[in-house]
Amino acid sequence: MSESRLKRDSFIKLVGAAGIAASTGAPAFIPKRAKGADTLKIGANEEVTGVYAAPSRDQVRGYQMAFDEWNRKGGLLSRQIELVVEDNANNPGIGVEKARKLISQDKVTAMIGTVSSAVSIAVSNVCYEANMPLIVTGGHTDTVNGTGCHWTTYRTCHSTWMETHATGFSIAKLYGKKWYYIAPDYAYGHALLDGYKDLEPKLGVTVVGTDLTPLGTADFSAYLTKVMSAAPSCLLLMVQGDDLTNALKQCNSMGLSKRIPIAGPQAELETFWPLPPEARVGSFGFEWYYKSPLTLGNNAYAHDFVKNYTAKHKEPPTARSAFGYITANRMAAAIQTANSTDPVKISKAIADVRFNALCTADGYYRGADHQLMWPMWFGDVRASGTPDDPMDIFDIKDMQPADAIEKSVEQQSTICKMSYPS
Repeated sequence: MSESRLKRDSFIKLVGAAGIAASTGAPAFIPKRAKGADTLKIGANEEVTGVYAAPSRDQVRGYQMAFDEWNRKGGLLSRQIELVVEDNANNPGIGVEKARKLISQDKVTAMIGTVSSAVSIAVSNVCYEANMPLIVTGGHTDTVNGTGCHWTTYRTCHSTWMETHATGFSIAKLYGKKWYYIAPDYAYGHALLDGYKDLEPKLGVTVVGTDLTPLGTADFSAYLTKVMSAAPSCLLLMVQGDDLTNALKQCNSMGLSKRIPIAGPQAELETFWPLPPEARVGSFGFEWYYKSPLTLGNNAYAHDFVKNYTAKHKEPPTARSAFGYITANRMAAAIQTANSTDPVKISKAIADVRFNALCTADGYYRGADHQLMWPMWFGDVRASGTPDDPMDIFDIKDMQPADAIEKSVEQQSTICKMSYPS
């Protein structure tokens, strides 16, 4: 596995070689065949650089794989699909600028993307103002499909409510009810805390400490010292990307991971593959996994995705790869169904359509709040993989269906208020 922190140049080289128009402030490489009015442009607003560069890279890989398949079949509306990638650098303000550029200069038909929840919210608002269809690929905060929902915006990854309610009961059962929270200090972390707080009285949890850490934290030692002093039954570690990599390395070096169980709402291969085996610890939620029978079963479509992706990239797909592939396919399918670039027709063509979500043949974006309804998993991190696959480091123990972990339509109807233009 390549390093989790991708450099800007290496990312641009990657997407350029794949035939993507990557615009990150410098002139983009656009293949000659992609220029002109004969292409239908889809914009990707992504965290090309910074703490979430590795998840972003894998989302883009998923997009391109899907669009390549559509292009081999003739594209959309008699045009080839062109993916235009912009770097928001984990910054909501830059995300807004790049969204406006994609809309006004690149003339995209629709937009996909984002990893950072703060960027997701900002880009969603821009797309709403511009009547631009958007599928948020990887920003989890509940605001996207809750108080900040828009008719223009859908979301593929699980909500923070789904993540916390898919993991909280198992964490309490396995490790007791005296918890310490470390969460990132932005929309994603705040929403996770809200989800776990909903579970505290139901589970009888006592919280002995809470720390919010800035995105990009390199040194967690001060926070981890407080954790050891508080002696919780479990540390719920909610930071992600390079921050989680750093935190787990320091949990190991300080001896914390040998004394206090570690768990959390979400683990990603991009974070755990680069870690030394001794730092690969904990029980976490998993959004999708390439090796689990619970993911694949008899799903030939999912098996083909894993096989083809692995052959192309020389490593298995991650959950982020699956997010990208699903997102791109659903946006393309909506444009095909609408047989139009009209934003209202495209958006309506996404809602409540059942499709194969690479783990279930019955996935769908719920019309009430535009959240993808698909299951989530819980399990342990393995230090060294399995004898036949050293990259198979997640051991899935349980699966929760979407309806059991997301707020009901009735609950969401009091939070998410949206209507289509007349």
